[in-house]
Amino acid sequence: MIVTVTLNPALDITYSVPELRTGTTHRPRVLAQAGGKGVNVARTLHALGRETVAILPLGGFDAAAMRAEMETGGVPHHVIPISGATRRTVTVVETGSADGSATAFNESGPEITGAEWAEIRAAVSSVLETVDSASALVLSGKLPPGLPDDAYADLITLADGFGVPAILDTEGPALLAALAARPAIVKPNAHELLDATGLSDAAQAAAELLRRGARAVVSSHGPDGLTASLAAGTWFARPPRIAGGNPTGAGDAAVAALAVGLADGTSWPDTLADAAALSAATVLTNRAGVFDAEAYRRFRAEITVSSQNQGPPCP
Repeated sequence: MIVTVTLNPALDITYSVPELRTGTTHRPRVLAQAGGKGVNVARTLHALGRETVAILPLGGFDAAAMRAEMETGGVPHHVIPISGATRRTVTVVETGSADGSATAFNESGPEITGAEWAEIRAAVSSVLETVDSASALVLSGKLPPGLPDDAYADLITLADGFGVPAILDTEGPALLAALAARPAIVKPNAHELLDATGLSDAAQAAAELLRRGARAVVSSHGPDGLTASLAAGTWFARPPRIAGGNPTGAGDAAVAALAVGLADGTSWPDTLADAAALSAATVLTNRAGVFDAEAYRRFRAEITVSSQNQGPPCP
């Protein structure tokens, strides 16, 4: 069982238009679904046939619609009610663009009170204690207002007490504060990696996160692929070139593959190749957490991983 936690979920709304033009009226095709990075990871894991449960706080007008959508989609979930209104994200995808240009509008989300944080933390503890064979905990997304920078560090330490390794996909102070808790994998994108460390070289920045406590750093570089950095060495996986598509949720698909590799003890080359292939297959769809299964199989067969050493199993 892979458990995901999304502290700042959202109702994800995708508008598809031939071209986005300011000052004019558009009549888009609309898709709406429960989202937030950890929910997207759980949706991907569910589509892969893996046991998973998404833990998330919900409140306000859209909470019922998000619950209903997850139930309809069969995504197992555990909801903690909160007083604030869950945020919305709106992504406008230009279908007539050669590169599948996407413009996002992301609300900041509701403030989480101290009492609500205690309930969320207790829910994570309860799920880790009661589910059969929890094999990984995925912590994804920015922290919502009201939570301290070390909130993820707290959850990583909590999971460690149950013998469950954690994957962290966040940025900035929350990423740095979590490193002392020794997450099994952190997955910043290239910009987040450099921004968190203040360095200008990606390899040096990854080494700095390892020095501060991360056991592995997997950095995503968009169409240029993924890099996994460990004390033992570095691996590189480049996905196939894709014309167009919607990159929303591609990073979450990569995290889902990393969670599977971590749970199964898969070698780093195979895990990184899976992550690159699944990420690319997600770009071909118009929904986060959904991937083109045939393309995933095809891409996986095409991807090779280069390394500076023989890779150990995932930590």
